[in-house]
Amino acid sequence: MRALRHSLITCSAALLVLFAASPRLVAAQGRSAEAKSDAAAIRAARLAQNAAIVANNLDQIASYWTDDVTITRGLGAIVQGRAAYRQLFVGDTITYERTPARVVVSTAWPLAFETGTWTGRPANGGKPVIRGSYSAQWLKRDGRWLIHSEVFVALGCAGAGCAWPTTFPK
Repeated sequence: MRALRHSLITCSAALLVLFAASPRLVAAQGRSAEAKSDAAAIRAARLAQNAAIVANNLDQIASYWTDDVTITRGLGAIVQGRAAYRQLFVGDTITYERTPARVVVSTAWPLAFETGTWTGRPANGGKPVIRGSYSAQWLKRDGRWLIHSEVFVALGCAGAGCAWPTTFPK
């Protein structure tokens, strides 16, 4: 009888702890579901931006950046601001594609981290002439995810892409 009473007390205590924690568990699950939805929205935005790059739609490309976006290009040049970044695509003979491998959304702030690989190929088609890895910081503003910063690192090349100089001082 004593063992049964001890088991009942133990089970009751466990249920009290579970019920006391349940609002936190529900809130955490809600944040997790929202983070998954936000990650999907970021992946969709990246795909849409890739399509805009292929279509050479400069305004659509730039619509995914904050006004104060900062990038480090694959060979080291740093570009600041939406207008300057947009200008890089004017008359560009290379079409770039970013392929996300991972998107992590903060549950505390309106921030997300994306990482993946990128390629640059001639705009008229063909094999990539430059490729590498990238990371991006996304900000959620007015319900929309925008890129605040990107870092690209060139890790491989072919043909004419291998002759492009880095911008690092010697």
